Amino acid sequence: MIRINDHISIDEGEIEESFIRSSGPGGQNVNKLATAVQLRFDVRHSPSLSHEVRARLERLSGKRLTRDGVLVITAQRHRTQERNRADAVDRLVELIRAAAVRLTPRRPTRPTLGSKVRRLEGKKRRSGVKALRGAKLPDE
Repeated sequence: MIRINDHISIDEGEIEESFIRSSGPGGQNVNKLATAVQLRFDVRHSPSLSHEVRARLERLSGKRLTRDGVLVITAQRHRTQERNRADAVDRLVELIRAAAVRLTPRRPTRPTLGSKVRRLEGKKRRSGVKALRGAKLPDE
């Protein structure tokens, strides 16, 4: 079980990993070994996620989400499979943690009378400065 927070845990069976050749660091090993990890997690059919978290995760995933609702994370920062696997799982956990946070809706507010007055005074001051620039003196 991969623990996300107090309420969400994901079974390791829900995650599918495949190893591909990396384009990152590794010297000659890049051409010989499959060190990059492609992690797949089915967001739409995961029993571990609530409906709200699932919807937010789909929105946060962006182009990493396929049409079928599968989240694909590719990790190739490191030179070994183990570190890339841990990196991919960490990135998945962070994404789900971000989706688990419920945003508070914004309450529309109105500007105070003082802020309106300050804004208008600033505009009058600025227009006065600009008016003095173009004013011709009478004795010219």
